[in-house]
Amino acid sequence: MSELLISDRDGIRVLTLNRPEKRNALNEELIDSLKTALSSVQDGADVKVVVIRGAGNDFCSGADLASIKKLANSTYEDNLRDAQNLMELYSMIRRLPVPVIAAVHGRALAGGAGLATACDVVLAARSSRFGYPEVRIGFVPAMVMAVLRRNLGEKVAFELSTLGFEFTAERAHHIGLVNRVLDDSIFEVEVQQYADSYAALSRSAITATKKLLYRMDDLNFDEAILAGAEVNAEVRMSKDCREGIARFFKKNAKPR
Repeated sequence: MSELLISDRDGIRVLTLNRPEKRNALNEELIDSLKTALSSVQDGADVKVVVIRGAGNDFCSGADLASIKKLANSTYEDNLRDAQNLMELYSMIRRLPVPVIAAVHGRALAGGAGLATACDVVLAARSSRFGYPEVRIGFVPAMVMAVLRRNLGEKVAFELSTLGFEFTAERAHHIGLVNRVLDDSIFEVEVQQYADSYAALSRSAITATKKLLYRMDDLNFDEAILAGAEVNAEVRMSKDCREGIARFFKKNAKPR
């Protein structure tokens, strides 16, 4: 049985973590499968949005503890290579030219919360729960810190990462980790409709917007404004922009 299920429909690629008996814990094979599936989207013009979800009762419980236990007696170099594998997945999500949506139900904990946080958009079922409990076993929510620090204020990020408590979807929404909280009874339908809204838009415009937004992390104000002007000028010449402007004027043309 494949640990990652892949389905495509109308510009939407759905990646389903398929280890329900392990609460979709992340092992090396599953991380590699996710990276391969995302890599194929880079030049796949037919895919306009990616949804990551979990099979069974939970989104993802984090790293597979059996794998961590195995690596505990390995060298620093072995552990670094393993950590870099997950690091590359987080980075790939941010660099992907299309939006990546985490559809979270059940629990998203530790590396699972990290995976959700690394996505561009998080949609959460009302009953879902989040947490970064690594410190409770003497571990550290290390790589997700780069994303947490960009999503949250310093004091909130400190509390979540050092106390390691679970919190509700409503709390996650209140502090800015979740975009929308959806009722459990209509969660799957609402996620599909949300993904459809991206599938209906210009891929090139969304790609340019995502790239510019994250690029601004490393720019001061003047550099960011200049980067915006350059992207503005470039996108004006794109096929999608020209066709969009033509449709606008046609729709709003007054009859003579």
